[in-house]
Amino acid sequence: MPAKNNSQRFITVFIAGVWLVNGLLCKVLNLVPRHQQIVEQILGTGHSRLYTLLIGISEIVMAIWILSNFRSRFNAITQMVVIGIMNILEFLLVPQLLLWGRFNLVFAILLIVLIYYNEFTLKKGTP
Repeated sequence: MPAKNNSQRFITVFIAGVWLVNGLLCKVLNLVPRHQQIVEQILGTGHSRLYTLLIGISEIVMAIWILSNFRSRFNAITQMVVIGIMNILEFLLVPQLLLWGRFNLVFAILLIVLIYYNEFTLKKGTP
């Protein structure tokens, strides 16, 4: 069982890292201005920096929540819904601003599958 447990831990840290990097580096520190442009296009230009900052902080909180393992199933479902909604909106409204255009949706689906696998398959087998 340790191999599964180690795999599950690694994947959990990886997923938390994705949220942390996107929240802290891309949005809070604004190292990837494209993220604020996406927010501008979808929510309007009036307060796009504030909205981007709030989204980034929320993503950092998500990373902490993931690592805390508190209500992990609810957390996994929340992640999958947020990723799905966020990426469908971007796919429909601002594909020109996405790093890989509409192909970004494929990566979002892969992340959703990884989150599902980690929480509902791998974790099931750990004591």
